[in-house]
Amino acid sequence: MIAIETERLRLRNWLPADRGPFARLNADPRVMEFLGGVLSRAESDTLADRIEAHHRRHAFGWFAVELRETGAVIGGIGPLVVTFEAHFTPCVEIGWRLAFAYWGHGFATEAARAVLRYCDETLRLRDVVAFTVPANLRSRRVMEKIGMTHDPAGDFDHPNLPEGHPLRRHVLYRHYAADGTEGMITAPSKK
Repeated sequence: MIAIETERLRLRNWLPADRGPFARLNADPRVMEFLGGVLSRAESDTLADRIEAHHRRHAFGWFAVELRETGAVIGGIGPLVVTFEAHFTPCVEIGWRLAFAYWGHGFATEAARAVLRYCDETLRLRDVVAFTVPANLRSRRVMEKIGMTHDPAGDFDHPNLPEGHPLRRHVLYRHYAADGTEGMITAPSKK
């Protein structure tokens, strides 16, 4: 069981009881605005299954984000091996998704900083990326607050979305390890 603690949050492995809160945030159109639309409970559970499979396969992945004060699960965050092909893959992406009620309180930034430290210090990743659609200014601000740099030459059309889809264009942000090492890494080997 992995647990990372910050001042206000605990990032930990998912538990079966977390599927309810995860499904509620995945059903919120505000949360899912730039993520392709709301998910049904079955679709959310399928996503949770994929998160758990990623953990088993790579020994890391998305964490449940829990408020330390109350134990409430408010979302998910973590590093994932990117599964599609693009000019910047293979690589590891940091992504996050928090329930709307917890937006604007710095939780995503706090959790993302902790995940980047985990990527640097524990996983020893030299290069971590994040990406989103250009209009997702909230996520882009988080990327910038945690020290990621927009790589305009790396912006891309998401290969899993069809030509003309309004969410197809993505901006790419990068984080290089604290030691300044640059260059893409091969995603951690599959187990």
